[in-house]
Amino acid sequence: MGSLVDGRSAIGLGVAAALLAGCSGSQAAIGTPGAIGQTSTLVEPSSSTKYHIIYSFSGGSDGASPEAGLIYVDGTLYGTTARGGASCGVSTSQHDGCGTVFSVTPTGTESVLHAFGANADGAFPYASLLDVGGTFYGTTYGGGGPGTYHCSGTRSYYGGCGTVFSVTQSGTETVLYSFQGFTGGGQPQAPLIAVKGTLYGTTTIGGGSDCAFRSGSCGTAFTITTAGAEKPLHYFGGGKDGASPCAGLTQVDGMLYGTTPFGGSARKGTVFSITMAGSEKVLHDFAGQDDGRSPYGGLLDVKGTLYGTTASGGEYNHGTVFSIKPGGAEKVLHSFGNGSDGSGPRASLIDVNGKLYGTTSNGGAHTSGTVFSIALDGTEKVLYSFDGDDGSSPDADLVDVNGTLYGTTSAGGAHGLGTVFSLKS
Repeated sequence: MGSLVDGRSAIGLGVAAALLAGCSGSQAAIGTPGAIGQTSTLVEPSSSTKYHIIYSFSGGSDGASPEAGLIYVDGTLYGTTARGGASCGVSTSQHDGCGTVFSVTPTGTESVLHAFGANADGAFPYASLLDVGGTFYGTTYGGGGPGTYHCSGTRSYYGGCGTVFSVTQSGTETVLYSFQGFTGGGQPQAPLIAVKGTLYGTTTIGGGSDCAFRSGSCGTAFTITTAGAEKPLHYFGGGKDGASPCAGLTQVDGMLYGTTPFGGSARKGTVFSITMAGSEKVLHDFAGQDDGRSPYGGLLDVKGTLYGTTASGGEYNHGTVFSIKPGGAEKVLHSFGNGSDGSGPRASLIDVNGKLYGTTSNGGAHTSGTVFSIALDGTEKVLYSFDGDDGSSPDADLVDVNGTLYGTTSAGGAHGLGTVFSLKS
């Protein structure tokens, strides 16, 4: 994968298709939309693994192509779709819309809280939501009004450089900040975190014109209050410090940690730390060989050790699960082989009772992705392999609710436009 904005400067369907790639790298298959609200239950693949499609997106007002994971609040799941929703002038013969915020019950009742309109309210939410006291916070890749930077070369198409927004559980959406492209950052694709009442996040572009990675800018880490006061923490330069962070930040003992899929000494990505005051330090430069390449997901803290994934590299060049100490010592726990164990993990990991769980975008028994578990000693097990009809390209983080894993696929399902699923681990 090249620059995040490669191929996105053309107006029209080429741009719409390229938008699907994003930081997740998936290209959601386009299917024929059907009735909104379809729920289907699959035949269980074995007595020990129970998989269900909770909801299949149709590409209409219900949304399409969920690239982000889910959050669970008071018995209901909440998430975003990158497409679908209300008509916003971005359409193909199969779908329309600039994305949604939705809710879905574990039994499959889906409701749209907000449909984005590609203008001031934002467009194309790639990231999962953050719950702060019953109000949800998130980011959109586009929209928010004209920026000072063209944001992939077509200001009229995107309607701006992205936003930070809030939305209530009843669906009232408020734009807290509209990115301007250069010093303020732009095109965020990562979820936010909250630290002592302040929100922290990353943008894939912005930070000024000094960027060794490509012409333009290489992204930022930023803070923003819930009232909308935004301040960049660090401008990525595209050299050793990394470029175009796709993932959110992780806070451990007053320090922020994150990844960039590009930049670093070998331009294969980095793991970095950053103080609350904005002082950044690279903990690991990926070489693209056995240690991995291109970490798109964020980091998970387990008792002082950070765990993450790379989308490629490793022994077989199909990605890795790695651990890294805050001092920088990196270790590969598992190298994916593009066989039944999966290929191309792009999501962050979660910890359930001392075992890690994640997804791969590709590979598995049917080459459509997997859900896997991995012990801290590196023992990996595939829990489920997607075949397309039941979903494909699971690019997002999982969420655990009392022993059941919930997640999304950005493609596949009844209409080819993504699913919400549950899996008994």
